[in-house]
Amino acid sequence: MKWTTRQLTLCGVLTALALALSYMENLFPLTLAIPLPGVKLGLANIVTVFALYALGAAPAFLILIARCLLGAIFAGNMSALIFSLLGGVAAMAVMALLSRLGRLSVYGVSIGGAAAHNCGQVAAAVLTLGNGAPLYYLPVLLVVALFTGTLTGLVSACLFRALDHTDLMRG
Repeated sequence: MKWTTRQLTLCGVLTALALALSYMENLFPLTLAIPLPGVKLGLANIVTVFALYALGAAPAFLILIARCLLGAIFAGNMSALIFSLLGGVAAMAVMALLSRLGRLSVYGVSIGGAAAHNCGQVAAAVLTLGNGAPLYYLPVLLVVALFTGTLTGLVSACLFRALDHTDLMRG
């Protein structure tokens, strides 16, 4: 696949935006409102959903990998990289599959991605801890995924609606 300068630039801008949203999300003490460990809104996933629909699966996957790697490096938390990568890759794979099927809206695709992300992170916890105890927390995370996935889908749908008249969404 040969990439144009426009596509490369857009991937760079979206990666930077995803990093900024990920960093910004850490500034909000979400645990005060939702006292569940490990729960995040997933604001950076808005960029992933947007990139999937605007650019395709391959560029969206590259943006996701770059965000995970750079986020871990900038935060100085390389131990969290396995959680980001397993959650992100699982989410991207599920969203790419669901969007290709064409039977779900951006909301359904986003909720599926949020659920897969939580499954990937629980898998990372199982691998890290060496036992299945984190699996007991998975049902709670899947319920939360309904809300976070809907929020991500809503913001993405608003973005698509706002950018529908621009060249960005036409190719």
